[in-house]
Amino acid sequence: MDFTGKTVLVTGAAGNLGRAVAQMFADRNARLALLDQNEGALSAAYAGETAPKFECAVDLLDQAAVEDAMDKIAGSVGGPHVVCAIAGGFHMGEAVHETPEDKWALMMDMNVRTLLNTVHAAVPRMLAKGDGKIVTIGAAAARQGMAQMGAYCASKSAVIRLTESLSAELRENSINVNCVLPSILNTPQNREAMPDADHAKWVTLPQLANVICFLASDQASAIHGAAIPVVGLS
Repeated sequence: MDFTGKTVLVTGAAGNLGRAVAQMFADRNARLALLDQNEGALSAAYAGETAPKFECAVDLLDQAAVEDAMDKIAGSVGGPHVVCAIAGGFHMGEAVHETPEDKWALMMDMNVRTLLNTVHAAVPRMLAKGDGKIVTIGAAAARQGMAQMGAYCASKSAVIRLTESLSAELRENSINVNCVLPSILNTPQNREAMPDADHAKWVTLPQLANVICFLASDQASAIHGAAIPVVGLS
């Protein structure tokens, strides 16, 4: 999988998965467009990166700011040819009837609105050049409702349905839109939160990044609207 001449946009680029995905594409000769809300974390994460890149701190809930960032990306590194919508978040703990309004809003903002604003800015540019790849991040937990995870499951289920809708709308324009559904990721934060779990059964960041990279490649040109579980042994 070679991405020479292509710009890969990664949202949530300063996070664990964002960094792994960006590294996977950098190793395959892509130009990087890296977006994250945390400017300091973004700069620190890519201080030693030698691949052609554009970094921008942006609030993905601000549609105008996302549009401005997309213009800057086009002027700096071109594209984007690939969008990896990594930005998102997790919350659990309350039963559905006890979940406060701000937690419902938080999950919909982090997991749905960030995606909507990203594709709102990126898709017209892909349509203009006649091709593109979009990979979204759902969750294995979104395949069915789970106790004390209603807001998270609902928001990630919405990501899956939006992926399918986007695919149905864009596939005739040579734009592939697909989704990955990871289970628990092997990150320092998850290991700290669940010290007694069998971490060897969790999905590693390179494993998930590799699936994302495949879906963004020409080898996946026949795949449209898929929601692919990436669950390791968990």
